[in-house]
Amino acid sequence: MGINLFETSVPESVGVSSKHILNFLEKAEKNGVMLHSVLMMRRGKVIAEGYYSPFTQNTMHRMYSVSKTFASTAIGLLADEGRISLDDRVSGYFKDKLPGNPHPYILEMSIRDLLKMATPHTTTTYTEKDRDWVWTFFNTRPSHPPGTVFNYDTSGSHVLTALVERVTGRPFLEYLKDKVLRDLGFSESAWCIKAPEGYSWGGSGVICTTRDTARLALLYMNKGRIGDRQYISEEYVQAAASRQIDNAVSGHRDYMHGNGYGYQIWILRDGAYAFCGMGGQLAICIPKEEFLFVCTGDIQGSAHYYAGIYELLWNEIVERLQPVALPEDEAAATQLMHKLNTLRVVNPLIGETCSPWQEKVNGLRYALDPNPMGIERIGVEFSGKEGTLFIETQEEEKCIKFGMEDYAEGYFPQTNYFGNTIGIPKGEMYKCIAAARWTQEDKLVIRCYIIDDYFGNLAITLGFKGEELGLNMTKTAEWFLDEYQGFAGGRKER
Repeated sequence: MGINLFETSVPESVGVSSKHILNFLEKAEKNGVMLHSVLMMRRGKVIAEGYYSPFTQNTMHRMYSVSKTFASTAIGLLADEGRISLDDRVSGYFKDKLPGNPHPYILEMSIRDLLKMATPHTTTTYTEKDRDWVWTFFNTRPSHPPGTVFNYDTSGSHVLTALVERVTGRPFLEYLKDKVLRDLGFSESAWCIKAPEGYSWGGSGVICTTRDTARLALLYMNKGRIGDRQYISEEYVQAAASRQIDNAVSGHRDYMHGNGYGYQIWILRDGAYAFCGMGGQLAICIPKEEFLFVCTGDIQGSAHYYAGIYELLWNEIVERLQPVALPEDEAAATQLMHKLNTLRVVNPLIGETCSPWQEKVNGLRYALDPNPMGIERIGVEFSGKEGTLFIETQEEEKCIKFGMEDYAEGYFPQTNYFGNTIGIPKGEMYKCIAAARWTQEDKLVIRCYIIDDYFGNLAITLGFKGEELGLNMTKTAEWFLDEYQGFAGGRKER
């Protein structure tokens, strides 16, 4: 059994108002923020924890770039053991990946340069089509000296993970479990997606629970010590969670940029820092307030992206934290508990659940003009509070079920998307949820979310006009849903 890091407490006992937490949750919902989980802790106690159905406490969730902090931690452990030095040249660990005449910038790169996102590259060097991501890192022509400027480069994070696996001879997450995480109660079933050449994708691929991410965050909040054991040196933790390089690349300062960057950790204001992953995977650590916030979600494509969560958190909770206990508020605490136990994923669509057009188009098929999606026929059928979108291509007919009030759970009709290794199809459909609204009397918008080992979302707009149809599909997902992007027009079949 691991150490129990999640003792609970009434928020007021540690200087937090239940009403303020409730306001945060309700405003996030009102703003259409697609959260999957929230966990708040203060002074070592859980004061709020909730999961948005269909997600649960035990759901394994893709953490995207929070994975980078896991990889950084593994590097720190190796440095503590004396097996590496942060000033080692990275090329020394990958001589078999070097070109015949390596560029001096490639040879100069240190482990520390990669940790602080100061590689010599302009952008991430690999794509999903490359067969050896580590090779691309050493064989892409660099643009500037390493260690000089900040540039968010996930290929550098991947090379750090590969370095850990070369030194240890083990998957980096298994190494972390053995050294630290298993003692903290980390999920044995947590795993990491692999890159095409076989190394763990430590830049984006860790899949674990919300509490698992909190466990890593608590290790940092406690300066590497849990209980009576120093798992990772305080020196490394403090360096990783402090400004190592300026990251105000545009000259502007916001919640994410302009405060600096540590070792695969974003530095926030007033000594706070965060592990950040695409789509809303966050662990926000505020040591001076002994406050931790962890969430998962899918806000990919949102205009506000992280800022909406940061602003709500600071405005509703962080700036209102009190140094002493607050008076009991049994009514608010009860209301908060009820809210946390009945959370459901939000539907960001604004509109009606029915329209006069619903009966007009029910069961009809529309023949489409040639279009980027390759869709030849399309139509919708309604039954009670649910509906089905039918999509016919030259090869097959596909269907997506959606709810008109709540989300309908199902599977997205593609089997060619990646599984546990990038580049290799899973051969199975991804789990998904979908809901729809009539955003105008003659316009049906279907919002579909992929909720599998990969997260993404798709907005499908059907605009009806007499016997004509206008179609738009807009996807926000990394390396999949590409077949569902573009516009089309068509007419009702007779």
